[in-house]
Formats: sequence, C-alpha cells, structure tokens
Amino acid sequence: MDILYFAWVRERIGLPRETIQTEAATVADLVAELCAREDRYAAAFADVTALRVALDQELTGFDAPLAGVREVAFFPPMTGG
Repeated sequence: MDILYFAWVRERIGLPRETIQTEAATVADLVAELCAREDRYAAAFADVTALRVALDQELTGFDAPLAGVREVAFFPPMTGG
C-alpha cells in the first residue's frame, strides 16, 4: 500500500510517500501502527482531528476499511481563496 503525506504531515514524518505492508483493518488501525513505529509518526498523528484522509483519492474517515485500498493520503484540511 502506498501512503502519501502532504504539507506539515510530510514535514514531521520527513517523507512525501512510502510503500508499506500492513495488516491494519481501518485507517485508525493504520495510524496506530505507524505511531508505534517511531516518534516522528506519533508527532504527525498526535491530533487526527486536524487531519483529513483519502483512500484511492476519495475523502473518507478514519474508521474506513482498508480492504482493497492501494493508496492512503494524509493531509491537513484545505482552505480556499
């Protein structure tokens, strides 16, 4: 599964993207798995209410299942102008 990080999430983790193998059932499970890896992930995901997530380029919630998903993207909320 490809994971993409945008804006300050990318800055805290230090990567724009990575490919991982996971047994996570939901986005929340994936976040917990990533946070357990290293402190930089824990810092990036410390407040998931400040984040949005997209699965295969479709906005979704952190309770969404990951079965069959190829790409997960994490980013802060967008502002228009």
